[in-house]
Amino acid sequence: MLQPKKTKFRKSQKGRMKGNAQRGNRLSFGSFGIKSLQAKWITGRQIEAARIAVTRHMQREGQVWIRVFPDKPITKKPAEVRMGKGKGNPEGFVVQVTPGRILFEVEGVEFNIAKKALRLAAQKLPITTKFIVKHDYDFNN
Repeated sequence: MLQPKKTKFRKSQKGRMKGNAQRGNRLSFGSFGIKSLQAKWITGRQIEAARIAVTRHMQREGQVWIRVFPDKPITKKPAEVRMGKGKGNPEGFVVQVTPGRILFEVEGVEFNIAKKALRLAAQKLPITTKFIVKHDYDFNN
């Protein structure tokens, strides 16, 4: 499961996710990718499930890049606890994804395989995504 080795603070505030992604919104490494169309928190477990789906479908050919990392701690109070008495204990880590952010990139496989693999990954994520192709990709090869 993805999580930071060390954090400066144990707990963080919720914050707000407004606007579109200002960075991480272009394909940098691979020829294919999935781009988020919604703003939402994505957990480390969801990212790992998507990664496994992609690598299994590609049969470990090609290369996969994960462009997001969960570094925001999320707290949760136990079940049936009364209101108040402070903030809950850290439960896991999430990444805040805004529209336009590239989540996964793939290189070294055919168009059809990459499209199907990234579609399987998108099904594991709680947001709507879009399959994108690098503008200079040659479909003839």
